[in-house]
Amino acid sequence: MFSKILIANRGEIAVRIIRACKEMGVSTVSVFSEADSTAMHVGLADESYCIGSALLKNSYLNMGAILTIAVASGAQAIHPGYGLLSENAKFASLCEQCGIAFIGPSSDTISRMGDKNEARITMKNAGVPVIPGSEIVNDTAHIKSEAARIGYPVMIKARAGGGGRGIRIVNNEQEIESAFLSARAEARSAFGDGEVYLEKYLFPVKHIEVQFICDKQKNVVCLGERECSVQRKNQKIIEESPSLSVTPKIRKAMNDAARKAAKTVGYIGVGTIEFLLDKDNNFYFMEMNTRLQVEHPVTEMVTGIDLVKWQIRAAAGIELDFTEENTPIRGHAIECRINAEDPLDNFRPSCGKISLLHFPGGPWVRFDTAVYQDYEIPPFYDSLIGKLIVHAKTREEAIRKMRAALCELVVEGIHTNTDLHLDILSDNEFSTGAYTTDFLTRKDYI
Repeated sequence: MFSKILIANRGEIAVRIIRACKEMGVSTVSVFSEADSTAMHVGLADESYCIGSALLKNSYLNMGAILTIAVASGAQAIHPGYGLLSENAKFASLCEQCGIAFIGPSSDTISRMGDKNEARITMKNAGVPVIPGSEIVNDTAHIKSEAARIGYPVMIKARAGGGGRGIRIVNNEQEIESAFLSARAEARSAFGDGEVYLEKYLFPVKHIEVQFICDKQKNVVCLGERECSVQRKNQKIIEESPSLSVTPKIRKAMNDAARKAAKTVGYIGVGTIEFLLDKDNNFYFMEMNTRLQVEHPVTEMVTGIDLVKWQIRAAAGIELDFTEENTPIRGHAIECRINAEDPLDNFRPSCGKISLLHFPGGPWVRFDTAVYQDYEIPPFYDSLIGKLIVHAKTREEAIRKMRAALCELVVEGIHTNTDLHLDILSDNEFSTGAYTTDFLTRKDYI
């Protein structure tokens, strides 16, 4: 086991990792930007070092500075959390070259799965069902011919990155040229890679993902599914496990496909396979996330498995001590992402000082956050300030518990999306589990 780990991240996920390390007896090193000098992860870690100005490129994306601190502090491993450098194959490769363990899959796996077009081809060759589509399209004539072959509507997708960027839905040939150019420009700006490809746009669909974990002994364990169909601009807002739409038969087939995918790429650590499930119960591979997911607490609640600890153990070469057979899914869990934004003002980000703060409590209520009373939210980073997670014996009870917890949550001084969550949870379509990925748009919540 590692004796010291550097956390190359910020916010609630950095705090989550530090807490897991403390429970394991592992020393921690945090890095922070000048804007984060008063952040919670800075005070919680055993050692903390400033690595640059507020801009991400000068701090949390500054690979050289992070690796320099790792070597100088004697850290044996780096945990990248999610976002930032977590799916950066170059960073993982540099860690390997420096003799520092990257807590995640190999740089080769990240590279192969980070190229969504290559990932799609790899999964297809492995026998995992994929959405009908194209390979990389290079110009307007090419994309028009491929779209005509696939059949409208189609989705233009960036081969790199994530977070819903570089994606456009196209309904006819008249829309495709402008959508192609804007998707490429957005992808180039966000990821430094403007290459895109096409997929058939399936609707209505549910977004279902399977959590898996692999050790270096080639054991692969699937830990159930999460439904993530409540989305705004392809960004998840509410996640739950298990999904009402996934029957035992579908679950087995999805787990089999996830295991096949993980073994095909020689995966090590915690990962997620994302599928689209259509109205006829056919599911299709969408992408592999080669990192810890924001919504991992949902799976932790229904399985009792600490994914962060096992992610670290797997990277250290420790064999999994559980199987799918002895890790049943118990009860139901729901997560609401609490963002510093104003839904009534086109979701405008909200920053500033938190003047009053109260967290909800009670049995099986969890709030993962890095904010505290009088903390000032900087304007430079993601709007996520916390994740509210509840667990109950049934889905109906979990929904009631989440409503109660949201009503108890108080964050004054900034705007949050708490009321939006309450509206969604009270909607009959959500209550029945019939919602699909276009739910928020159809209901005019966004």
